[in-house]
Amino acid sequence: MSNIKTQLTTQGCHYCGLLYPIARAELGYDTCKTCGELEARKVRHTVVPINKSGYMAYSPAAAKEVVKQLNPKRSV
Repeated sequence: MSNIKTQLTTQGCHYCGLLYPIARAELGYDTCKTCGELEARKVRHTVVPINKSGYMAYSPAAAKEVVKQLNPKRSV
């Protein structure tokens, strides 16, 4: 049992307070896996094809501005 406690963080998850693995904390996460997955599902992005560059992911608000700049003759 003591081996398990040494592999967990001393502070709990940012959202639920449960202890999570030290390896996850070393990667920069401050949440347990369950809360991290719920947080990640909240994030949305839009993929926009950029001329002569490929595809880029933008937040919905930024994508609207990028699309306006891609085709200035057309109002969005």
